Amino acid sequence: MTFYKELVKGLWKENPIFRLVLGMCPALAVTTSVENSLGMGMAATFVLICSNVVISLFRNLIPAKVRIPCFIVVIATFVTIVDLLMNGFAHELHNSLGLFIPLIVVNCIILGRAEAFASRHPLWLSIADGIGMGLGFTLGLTVLGATREILGAGSITVWGDLKWTVAGYEPMILMILAPGGFIALGCLLGGMNHLQALAAKRKGTIFTPPAHLDCRSCVMCKFGK
Repeated sequence: MTFYKELVKGLWKENPIFRLVLGMCPALAVTTSVENSLGMGMAATFVLICSNVVISLFRNLIPAKVRIPCFIVVIATFVTIVDLLMNGFAHELHNSLGLFIPLIVVNCIILGRAEAFASRHPLWLSIADGIGMGLGFTLGLTVLGATREILGAGSITVWGDLKWTVAGYEPMILMILAPGGFIALGCLLGGMNHLQALAAKRKGTIFTPPAHLDCRSCVMCKFGK
C-alpha cells in the first residue's frame, strides 16, 4: 500500500460516483451546472481530507462503541466551517447549493472513508485517501454537471460570468430537470463499463462490471465483449 496508489484509486478504479456509486443525492441534485458541481466537490473534498486527518490521528483514542458518533461530530465541525466560509465568500454559490452543504455531514462517502479507511490507517495514507476520493468525487460531479448543462442549457458555467455558450443549439430542458440527472448518470455509467470492457478485450480478458451497479445486461456492456 503506497501513497500514490491510495491517491489515484479514487480517480477511476474506485471513483465514488461512477464505480462505488456513493453520494448520489448531491450527484443528482446539484449537477445542473459545472459551477455547482465544482463548488460541491471542493466543499466535500475539504471536509473529507480534514476529517480523515483528525480521525486518523485519534483513531487509537476513540472508543469503538462510540466511533460513529465521534466521526459525525468531527465531520460536522468541518462542514460548519465550509458552510460559513462559503456563505461569507461565495454567497451566490452557497444559496445555489442550499441544503446540500449541511447534508455533507451524512454523505456516505465521507462517513464511509472515515469508518473504512481513516480509522484503520496511518495519517499519510489517510491524507492520500482523502485527496484521491475528494478529487474523484469532484471529477465525477464535474463530468455529470458538464454533460447535463451543455445538453440542457447549451452552455458551461465555470464560475460567475465565466461562461461558454453553444451558438445555435436548442437546449434539451429535460437534462437539467430531475429525470435528466438519472438519464445522464446511467449513460455515463454504461459508458465507463463499455470502455473497461474494450480495454479488457484488448488484454485478452473479460470485464465483468461491479455487481452493485446492476447493469451487466445493458447493451453497451454487451457490445464491448
